[in-house]
Amino acid sequence: MDTAELIDALDRDGRLMADAAEQAGPEAQVPTCPEWRVRDLLAHTGMVHRWVTRTLTEGLTEPARPQPGQEPGDADLTPWFREGHGALVKALTEADPEGRYFTFLPTSRTPLAFWARRQAHETAVHRVDAESALGKGLSPFTPAFAADGLDELLTGFHALERSRVRTEAPRTLRLRATDAEAVWTVRLSDGVPRIEAGDAGDADCELSGSAEELYLALWNRLPITELRTTGDASLAELWRERSAI
Repeated sequence: MDTAELIDALDRDGRLMADAAEQAGPEAQVPTCPEWRVRDLLAHTGMVHRWVTRTLTEGLTEPARPQPGQEPGDADLTPWFREGHGALVKALTEADPEGRYFTFLPTSRTPLAFWARRQAHETAVHRVDAESALGKGLSPFTPAFAADGLDELLTGFHALERSRVRTEAPRTLRLRATDAEAVWTVRLSDGVPRIEAGDAGDADCELSGSAEELYLALWNRLPITELRTTGDASLAELWRERSAI
């Protein structure tokens, strides 16, 4: 997806998140993050939005420390979130496409494209959390957006040394998005997972479903057992247990 599309998605999901949080109320528990209530969800995401806005508007090339604890009381929390979300959308829209900004995932994208993608998916996943707290159905994702988020998760976060999805002996996990013509092969070992596009070679386990189902399951917002599993299901359980970011 291009940067403009991702900024549009961020704009939409932030608005949906605020609406769901406002309806659920700050005290509502978040089923997808059981240790959180809605106020925690808004405080966290609002803090991240402001951190990224500062990175862009000040042209920071080194990491600045996020500033938790700046959120207001419950009565003003949703307006505070909306304000920060709007400022982030504006900052991304107006930022220099060739600007040099701090980033933190391995990517060939420009820094602006990186931040548009990262914040679109950060907000999308937490929008799911807010809608889960409200207890109604989830707003859908397009297959293209969900597949983009899967690719970021796999080739970004799980290409880092901190990924805990590892096995003693080499194993292969395949992920297939049936409505997006997208396939990833995850080669597991006692080192950092190696992610390859496509389905060359045999796999010990394959997880398949729509791009949205895979996106939610691999971000641990949907039980991984709801995916179609063929082969060794212990690799699906390994993902569930160790993949948290």
